[in-house]
Amino acid sequence: MSISKRVCSGAVAALLAAQAGSAEACTFITLKGKDDSVIVSRTMEWGTFDLSPVMSYVPAGTAFSAMPMPDGKAGAQWVSKYDVMGVTLLGQMLFGDGVNTAGLNVSLLYLPGFAKYGDYDPAQASNSLAPVDIGGYILAQFATVAEAKAAIEAVRVAPVVTPELGGPAPVHFAITDKTGDQIVVEYVDGELKLYDKTLGVMTNSPPYDWHMNNARNYINMRSVAWPPIEVNGINLGPIGYGSGLIGLPGDFTPPSRLIRALTWTQTARPTDGGEDTVHEALRILANFQLPMEAVDKKLNPAELEVLKYGGTQYTVSYDLENLKVYYQTSENPNIKSVEMKAVDFDGLTTPLTQPMRNASLPFSLDVTPKSGS
Repeated sequence: MSISKRVCSGAVAALLAAQAGSAEACTFITLKGKDDSVIVSRTMEWGTFDLSPVMSYVPAGTAFSAMPMPDGKAGAQWVSKYDVMGVTLLGQMLFGDGVNTAGLNVSLLYLPGFAKYGDYDPAQASNSLAPVDIGGYILAQFATVAEAKAAIEAVRVAPVVTPELGGPAPVHFAITDKTGDQIVVEYVDGELKLYDKTLGVMTNSPPYDWHMNNARNYINMRSVAWPPIEVNGINLGPIGYGSGLIGLPGDFTPPSRLIRALTWTQTARPTDGGEDTVHEALRILANFQLPMEAVDKKLNPAELEVLKYGGTQYTVSYDLENLKVYYQTSENPNIKSVEMKAVDFDGLTTPLTQPMRNASLPFSLDVTPKSGS
């Protein structure tokens, strides 16, 4: 593009410092409608303080740079080939999730205790990213999962240390395109782990292969009731609705949330696609809303504002075919939406940010009957 674009910094030290030992518990799901439209959705949990999530609109032609490498050298640099829309956090161009105009989505989730990156090679500095650079790097440049996979295999992810955190950000990623092709990307024991076959859902630790094996313990889950059995002439039938889900774990640990997400996506009602499928995705994710948790004050050294309404700061759903995003925030459950095709990216000379929270919108719609009506 002929117009000049702003360079986007990869500095996210404040966010990463605060994430150490946090109550981060994101849940990611995938649904497909009858029209083959693919809907990817996630919750963003962070119970320690307000992440100040905003919708960001980044036009094609924007120049990006990775965080500085461990020895201070500049990391990879790239220019966006696609317009990008997604949620960025704490005033930085850090994408928690997003979509580009090719219909490619990247979603970042936490992987504490297991994410470990390979050794940094100074000779490869210009081909190296920090872990938190991956989302913006993929969204800016690639149209399909196949392209993103090849890029991930070619680029190096260095263990860039944030001083406040004391280590690299422990994260992993789900990457999905509008055809439904999907991969999970992890870095464990210094090696890249790519999962071409996924369950369509993701949470947090342990690594993804553990979760896939654990799912084998729950293959009895079903949406219909189990039939009665007879014992010594006594008919024993289900005591009530839901017997097909006996044994479904109900806590908020990552393994239990993944099993619930998998069960509910696999037993979801058939949907038409588009907004109907988004409706089902948001209904499912409502089951993952986290309550407020007691947190150690040392996780919030800057004394940033603490949340009032629980640890799930936002829930977002991306329609990869129609390029539309739907979201709701913790303080207002009303659903907002943005149609990417209607955004004037060509008119942007710098990335645009838009608050996801809007105090002018009512918490509820007053439908009290009026006198005489």
